[in-house]
Amino acid sequence: MSRKRIALLAVVAIAIALFYLFGIAEYLSLEYFQQQRASLGKYLSAYPLLAPTVYLLVYILVAALSLPGATVMTLAGGALFGFFQGVVLVSFASTIGATLAFLLSRLLFRDWLLNRYGKRLEAINRGVEKDGALYLFTLRLVPLFPFFVVNLLMGLTPIRVWQFFLVSQLGMLPATLVYVNAGTQLAGITSVGDLLSPMLLLSFVILGMFPWLARWSVNRIRQRREMKGYDKPATFDANLIVIGAGSAGLVAALIAAAVKAKVVLVEKHKMGGDCLNTGCVPSKTLIRSAGVKHLVDDASRFGIEASVAGVDFSRVMSRVHETIKTIEPHDSVERFTELGVDCVQGDAELVSPWQVRVGERLISAPKIIIATGASPALPPIPGLDQVPGVTSEDVWQLEQLPPRLLVLGGGPIGCELAQAFARLGSRVSIVSRAATLLPREDADVTACITDQFAQDGIELYTDHVPVRFDAHDGEFSLSARHAGKEVRIDFDRVLIAVGRVASVTNIGLEKLGIGLTDGGTVEVNDYLQTAMPSVYACGDVAGPYQFTHMASHQAWYATVNALFGRFRKFKVDYSVVPWATFTDPEVARVGLNEREARDRGIKYEVTCYSLEENDRALADGANRGFIKVLTRPGSDRILGATIVGSHAGELINEFVLAMRHKLGLKKILATIHIYPTWSEANKFVAGNWRKNHAPERLLAWVAKYHRWVRSG
Repeated sequence: MSRKRIALLAVVAIAIALFYLFGIAEYLSLEYFQQQRASLGKYLSAYPLLAPTVYLLVYILVAALSLPGATVMTLAGGALFGFFQGVVLVSFASTIGATLAFLLSRLLFRDWLLNRYGKRLEAINRGVEKDGALYLFTLRLVPLFPFFVVNLLMGLTPIRVWQFFLVSQLGMLPATLVYVNAGTQLAGITSVGDLLSPMLLLSFVILGMFPWLARWSVNRIRQRREMKGYDKPATFDANLIVIGAGSAGLVAALIAAAVKAKVVLVEKHKMGGDCLNTGCVPSKTLIRSAGVKHLVDDASRFGIEASVAGVDFSRVMSRVHETIKTIEPHDSVERFTELGVDCVQGDAELVSPWQVRVGERLISAPKIIIATGASPALPPIPGLDQVPGVTSEDVWQLEQLPPRLLVLGGGPIGCELAQAFARLGSRVSIVSRAATLLPREDADVTACITDQFAQDGIELYTDHVPVRFDAHDGEFSLSARHAGKEVRIDFDRVLIAVGRVASVTNIGLEKLGIGLTDGGTVEVNDYLQTAMPSVYACGDVAGPYQFTHMASHQAWYATVNALFGRFRKFKVDYSVVPWATFTDPEVARVGLNEREARDRGIKYEVTCYSLEENDRALADGANRGFIKVLTRPGSDRILGATIVGSHAGELINEFVLAMRHKLGLKKILATIHIYPTWSEANKFVAGNWRKNHAPERLLAWVAKYHRWVRSG
């Protein structure tokens, strides 16, 4: 806290202390006012302008410092100035005072609160940004909530000052009218409690609920208007229709079948989606083969003399397809049919809020989930259609290893496949518009990966903007602009890996008025519900994270909300999202890294542990990398963790668990880890945090104690 804030806090504390020390509270009691009412009336008659001004300033001060007496001041306003003038004075004085209390709370405590509990407050702040005015209006209408508490708490939220002022003035007006009117009849009041009869309180509660009832009614009217023009079936073929049998769709269908709902799963191509057929499974299989080749080439480092490993690329690709076939039964039509899912093959098109057409078949259900996934993005670069190109979708059909492979894109997919092909024997070049590989990661992470890629012989062209592709006499090249000059890069095959776009075409979204985000994904609310209330979306088609594990995570929320939303709905939880890039070394992360923390203005501490100090990493000859954990200053609460190294995708899970269940580094340090294992590194980074926060003063006294013991 800055010196100015400390000084302000001291002034406020002294003012409150003086208020009680000098017994000023007695002068703001109902008994005192009734005794002095005649004298105050004479003062008002003598000073008709000064008296209201003094009253206004005193009221503002009482409200700003959250002192007791505001209720009596309100009654006094009615008794002294009458109903109409009293209402005006009290309305403005209470609102101005409340706003000052709001500003004091924000200035003194908000930054501290955000620094300490910012991650946990994100959801609350998002809710206030969206519905803060409605929350505040409701609280103001119900006198059961002390107004001074509302002032202080709202100061800790992101609601705007002008919004707070206007909503407060409007929301407090009904209570102001009641209390000022009661003040005009002050002789019949013996205590403030006389005002709050059960019927009056009930009236305020009903009044407070009115905005929510009105909002619910508006939403119902909006939903009916959006569905107007469509004929709702009298009966339905199923409880749920799921479009797309990738990770999100399969999990959605599985959950629905598990709770005995009748579900129809529609897939136009292959069960299992991208992850099984063109994504996670084939890429990790290829990476494993490339890793074995690299290990054989590096065998002499382990005291093993081996001949240079040859690569039979067709057999490598055969193994990729065999792995897919081995896993296929888990996602097959046969398995899901046995589970009670009606699997339908074909292109699905939404024709109404409750109906989907697949070929000649029209299927109906009260709820529909869109889980159509995403596909590789193709950049608008001139000449791309004139050169031999592949994407992460069809690279698995290659029968020969490209002698020279150009990878367009330095993100996770591009980096994984580039290193795999380089280790299998291709001469690989990576071209990226970004200044570094993996641009979302911290500089020390990208530096480690860049260094390894250089050792693998990969040529890097970062900060290069593709201009055009050229094809001449069977030779292919890319021209890219860098530092004002044009660079030519020759290749035999180009792999396009510049991102993925949601699969949203030809499924009838436009007909139902279902919109898209700026990123091209289906626009959904916190419950994964689209603009059409009966239609939900999850997985890559909905974003914002296009990971297989996130698709499965979202599928639970979409399915439960679709089937049981009339009873209770659940907001999808994005609080702890991990991911990994399976290069060598691997890069895994959960929560914030330093780049994101700085961009968001979040204060943090960094604790690091080098894998060069881990016994198992040394024994395995894979000790390159580190663990980096961000915590709140002075706290062991984890803001995020980044791991670079072998098995990073496995090691990160302990931090995911800790963050999800709000366990700090001290809990990890207190957990026994088997020796010698890679996971000990997580304990050691927690130990480094403890060393950095050792109680030096206490240890100094402990040292003195030990000297005293040795002295006999």
